[in-house]
Amino acid sequence: QMQLVENGGGSVQTGGSLKLSCAVTGRTTCTDRLGWYRQAPGKEREFVAALPGFWCSGATVYADSVRDRFTISRAHAENILYLQMTILKPADTAIYYCNIGGTTGYWGRGTQVTVSS
Repeated sequence: QMQLVENGGGSVQTGGSLKLSCAVTGRTTCTDRLGWYRQAPGKEREFVAALPGFWCSGATVYADSVRDRFTISRAHAENILYLQMTILKPADTAIYYCNIGGTTGYWGRGTQVTVSS
């Protein structure tokens, strides 16, 4: 049974930083990319960033809106996925979801990030 539990959300001012984490329980393979998505109020869920599964190689991909501000990473031995967010903007306000395997895969329950101006 795959379980994803996010932590690290909160409220910050414009220009601030937050680091999200996602603890993954369950077996993953190299076909299971690890990623972050977000959903702002009144909007559809959107892709943020993704990278290859634990102990796997491949490309890291970012949405244009977060490139150069957000960094996705993972701790292989601990099965933890991270999202370091810097230079946060009000437009980054959303619920952030950890994901394994893309939109048809597994999801965490989400963690709220609020950026005030």
